[in-house]
Amino acid sequence: MLNDDLVLRVGAGRNGEALALPHARPMDFTGKPMEGFVYVGPGGWQKDATLSKCIEMGLDYVSLLPPAKKRKSKRAAKNRGKKRNGAS
Repeated sequence: MLNDDLVLRVGAGRNGEALALPHARPMDFTGKPMEGFVYVGPGGWQKDATLSKCIEMGLDYVSLLPPAKKRKSKRAAKNRGKKRNGAS
């Protein structure tokens, strides 16, 4: 959510379909539309059918993404450096 808008990531392949949803518009907070992302205003996402479609489209997209790589924390890296240098 951004203010009252639902932010929906659907990927470039479904951008047109997402923009056809009621009260949808391109995500363009940088001044250049971001393909694969749309805003859906309250007039759209407050309707059960539209919200269900948004959720379906978003889940379809994220299900295609590779698993996220586990990142090591900065604290753990800092502590490893201390052990190598002989500090405690």
